[in-house]
Amino acid sequence: MSIALFTHPAALEHDTGEFHPECPDRIRYILRALETQEFSTLLRESCPEAPEAALKAAHAPDHVDRILAMRPAPGGMVHIDSDTFVSHGSVEAARRAAGGAMAAVDAVMEGWAKGAFVAMRPPGHHAEGDQAMGFCLFNNAAVAACHARARWGLTRIAVVDFDVHHGNGTQDIFFNDKDLFYASSHQHPCYPGTGLAQERGIAGNIVNMQLAPGSGSNDFRDAWAYGIFPVLEAFKPELLIISAGFDAHAADPLAQLRLSVRDFEWVTGELLMIADRLCPGRVVSLLEGGYDLDALAASAAAHVRTLMRL
Repeated sequence: MSIALFTHPAALEHDTGEFHPECPDRIRYILRALETQEFSTLLRESCPEAPEAALKAAHAPDHVDRILAMRPAPGGMVHIDSDTFVSHGSVEAARRAAGGAMAAVDAVMEGWAKGAFVAMRPPGHHAEGDQAMGFCLFNNAAVAACHARARWGLTRIAVVDFDVHHGNGTQDIFFNDKDLFYASSHQHPCYPGTGLAQERGIAGNIVNMQLAPGSGSNDFRDAWAYGIFPVLEAFKPELLIISAGFDAHAADPLAQLRLSVRDFEWVTGELLMIADRLCPGRVVSLLEGGYDLDALAASAAAHVRTLMRL
């Protein structure tokens, strides 16, 4: 059975302005890397728009209404904060990023795809329940988790996050729900400044592993092997969602971890083995960060190549 790749041209219409690191070329480089013969068996699918009700299942209704009402004229831009912008095409892109996450859950639950990767932007893990921030408008992973509950009756859902930045938004939305699990390895200190070890959630359902600037492969692998995997296994999720950010790569300009492509292959492979044991291989992966274009493309390709071993 094949892996599904979800994307949509709307991802290219989210304009963040000249020189912004979260740019349309991120998607272009990834999709180009996935055009080679070894990826020919991918099931290439289009991302639908997330319904308003699905967005409001994860976010405060007022937040969703505010974002959906932002519709600047072509060439215009709304500044939410110093690095989070809404252009003429942003709302459709954000709705399709969240909708792609929902469709990826459906593909895995319906059984016609073994797993799925959603190559869309804007990313999502910084979007809190009532606030857009950190390049993110809607929290795609949280929308996917809520959808898995609403449509498929799943209860225990885990999101694991190896982006170099802490997913404060996912933690915020999951914090007080004992049946939603969030685990993150991230550089600290670094944006957004959250993700301390003592931030554990209502029932120990949050796990944060801090990595000092300059940390490399050994520190990263130890954090996952000894800090995250045992707690994830004890949680026994029915669905595993990966927030796949590749900005912990040594070449990335926005942080100072020293990972290589092989580290992303390793953590993906380990997560797949856990998913095979706990939730019949149900894995949905969502693109988060990664801002050196060549490193991003190579890392994402390695990640998808590993998913194809499911």
